[in-house]
Amino acid sequence: MQSRVPIRRLGVSLTAMALLAGIAAPPVGADDLSESKGFRKGVTLAGIREHQAAFQAIATATGGSRVSSSPGYLASRDYVVDRLEAAGYEVTVQAFPFAFDGDATPPVLAQISPNPTTYVDGVDYDTMQYSGSGDHTAPLVAVDLAIPTAVANTSTSGCEAADFAGFPAGSIALMQRGTCPFAQKAVNAQAAGAVGALVYNEGTLGDPARNNLVTGTLGAPGVVTIPVDGLTYALGNTLRNGVLNGPTGLTMRIRNDILVDIRTTWNVWAETAGGDPNRVVVVGAHLDSVTRGPGINDNGSGSATILEIAEVFAAQERDPRNKLRFMWYGAEEFGLLGSEYYVADLSQAEQDRIMAMVNFDMVGSPNFARFVYDGDNSDFPPVPGQVAEGPPGSAHLEDLFVDYFNAVGLSSDPTPFSGRSDYGPFIEVGIPSGGLFTGAEGIKSAAQAAEFGGTAGVAYDPCYHLACDTYDNNSNTGLDQMSDAAAHVVLTLSRTKVDVRLTEASAALRTSGTLQAVGYHDHAEDAVIDR
Repeated sequence: MQSRVPIRRLGVSLTAMALLAGIAAPPVGADDLSESKGFRKGVTLAGIREHQAAFQAIATATGGSRVSSSPGYLASRDYVVDRLEAAGYEVTVQAFPFAFDGDATPPVLAQISPNPTTYVDGVDYDTMQYSGSGDHTAPLVAVDLAIPTAVANTSTSGCEAADFAGFPAGSIALMQRGTCPFAQKAVNAQAAGAVGALVYNEGTLGDPARNNLVTGTLGAPGVVTIPVDGLTYALGNTLRNGVLNGPTGLTMRIRNDILVDIRTTWNVWAETAGGDPNRVVVVGAHLDSVTRGPGINDNGSGSATILEIAEVFAAQERDPRNKLRFMWYGAEEFGLLGSEYYVADLSQAEQDRIMAMVNFDMVGSPNFARFVYDGDNSDFPPVPGQVAEGPPGSAHLEDLFVDYFNAVGLSSDPTPFSGRSDYGPFIEVGIPSGGLFTGAEGIKSAAQAAEFGGTAGVAYDPCYHLACDTYDNNSNTGLDQMSDAAAHVVLTLSRTKVDVRLTEASAALRTSGTLQAVGYHDHAEDAVIDR
């Protein structure tokens, strides 16, 4: 993740935009807060926390995680299915194969000399997804490192085979995050005879997210056969020992024992009996955790929120104009595999029937911010491989969330379509998408702390992808606010006469300065580098 210079922007309503633009305003319908009041009241924090408590109990009873294909994931799947069936839904469970990648035994990273130090997994370093296995003690050699600047993505460390000219075979390569994918760096290091590779964060000045722990993927199993870890900027900068290229004078041990095999996991969904089947609204969240912990914020919070919304929608006997399809995806933590499988398995006609997708991934972060996906790309213009273009209609979804927050007196910030969650496969095929997010490993700025509360200089979720992402790793305030917004927008989309796919973008009015702006700050994620 990466912070940028704050931009102040107004979340204006569609009605106001239509009047300013001189076009007919679409029917507001359920956008009126009074129309969603009873539904929001029914979707309770206590109900969501009940589901999170169940996910925690499952993880505790099954070895500490709910990673896809594990007993913990299977029990989580069954819990969701049982609750949906009890609420009266007909449930579909979709099995699919995926390449499981995890630690067979705990990894090790240590400095052997001159200052013997053992580093902490998940804090100082992280095993790259699809890393190779091996246990090697060898000299550490810096590869074309760069002094940090104020501009991100400038280091080309390890991106070219020429960077390894004179590299001593049998060494461990120390590289820096920057302009090319991690896999490219690792393959080049491997070809040069490296027995292991370490990639530390870039350290961009004024950008705390470029100092965090690098958590990345090497793309696919079998491409890289040497052990590869990501590091924080602080650790990498220390290990380079003042050297930008060549031997650092340090001897390191890297040990990764990786288990890769083909397993089966599952997506789950249920849809309302009523509603236009040619105007389907997908309400999605991923159900799986990482291997290190129970994942009660990531993404027990989103999974629990949409389960509560589905139950209340049924209990209140709502009659939707547009069909709602509530979905829980497997193997998101392995690269959005569940949502990718689901979308790819749809025919073109079935894709065309989906009017919108709203995604809820991490909506209870303890040091939360209220982030809304930037559907019109007004704050985060598309950048190939990093920020995707919002399909037509995504701006309308952004407006629904922003208008809601404004109406209840809460500010919100945009976050880009970075491809890091299950909306990614939907926007790739042109389905309008949106959603909410309360932050992961990115660092909260002072301006955001003033706006949302919490602590500046600390991650939105200090337990992101760690064992401490438990039931207690939660903000009741943030979860309550975000679930109310989710409930309002889901109800709105179930009732609206507006075809989301035909709505216009609102970027011009958002950035025109025509209306007085309220507090907005930019927050970005770098998907191609650290999914």
